[in-house]
Amino acid sequence: MSSIADALALWPEKQSFAALTGAGCSTSAGIPDYRDERGEWKHARPVQYADFMAHESVRQRYWARSMLGWPRMARAEPTECHRAIAELQKSGRINGIITQNVDRLHQRAGSTAIDLHGALEEVQCQACGAEWSRRNWQARISRHNPDWQATVSNIQDAPDGDAILEGADYGSFVVPPCDRCGGIVKPKVVFFGENVPKSRVEAAFDLVESAAGLLVVGSSLMVFSGLRFVRAAHQAGKPVIIVNRGVTRGDDLASLKIEADVGLSMRALHDALERR
Repeated sequence: MSSIADALALWPEKQSFAALTGAGCSTSAGIPDYRDERGEWKHARPVQYADFMAHESVRQRYWARSMLGWPRMARAEPTECHRAIAELQKSGRINGIITQNVDRLHQRAGSTAIDLHGALEEVQCQACGAEWSRRNWQARISRHNPDWQATVSNIQDAPDGDAILEGADYGSFVVPPCDRCGGIVKPKVVFFGENVPKSRVEAAFDLVESAAGLLVVGSSLMVFSGLRFVRAAHQAGKPVIIVNRGVTRGDDLASLKIEADVGLSMRALHDALERR
């Protein structure tokens, strides 16, 4: 079985790797991930951008579920994985973090990171561009739907601040418009079917280009937005280390694959690099 010792052999002394992280970093914080160890969907597929923009019913369903799922995500604390990665960055062994997560737990652990898919803690009007904190938006949708939770018989946590609800009549949920222009308000995250802003992609490629290798932590790499950085590192002849339980779409490009708990692995990697 691949080990931290194998990772050290690929990690040049006094050089840094870029890190690419995914949902596996946050599962021990109580935030579910989308896929199982075979890379298959655990839950219903996420909302598509085009559907969210085109259909009031889709927006009702999204915000009704999010209103009840968001508080749990907002209370989440950084995990051992986040803390160990933050320490690796502070010591210069990681030159930067590209995260596919939208929970901002890397930042709360003390890291700086490129939020490739944005962050759920902000919302934005799709017409005029006005922005609010999710905390303020949560208060607003709660005022419009004061009795919503009482209509739901069971609440189960789902990825990215979503919730699975039983007995819900989404048609009764009120989604307020932008109070400045009346436009559609959406979380400031990249939905499926929506493009990652070019500036973020370029900044992420710059990190990979300037690094000695790429460390992938807790990502199945099933979406191209993350896989492209693995391909870039591989094509440049740089080592790619993947730490993830289960299959990833980048396994055939990896120099090393460690199938183990990401928190324990990142702490062990940090300690091993400190001792070297």
